[in-house]
Amino acid sequence: MLLAAAALLLTHARAGADPAADYALHCRGCHGPDGASPVGGAPPFRGEVAKFLRVPGGREYLVRVPGTAQSELDDTRTAALLNWLVREFSPAEVPVDFVPFTAAEVARHRHAPLTDVDAVRRELVRQFR
Repeated sequence: MLLAAAALLLTHARAGADPAADYALHCRGCHGPDGASPVGGAPPFRGEVAKFLRVPGGREYLVRVPGTAQSELDDTRTAALLNWLVREFSPAEVPVDFVPFTAAEVARHRHAPLTDVDAVRRELVRQFR
């Protein structure tokens, strides 16, 4: 029993330190294993997510979408996951002047989650297209 509990704690600790594991546990169900998202599902990350970093309000949008803002991950893990997402699924679109997300930035924006996600997304996409 004690050995099983220790193994569970070690697995959780490793998952908490690994943005890829956090993606698998918290995002993959809606955005798919490769970030492409199923048709009619959540918006795709693949080739898209870093484009939001190019327009005013895009960084904040990525923090304020409900899946991010309401995540059970703490601010540090959320920042690490966002940094991993843009580099993993949208590397060609990452601006050359990209500044990685920080825990403080996540904390500042996640407490004001978006209520009209679709309208905000449409406007941001219009700007970067």
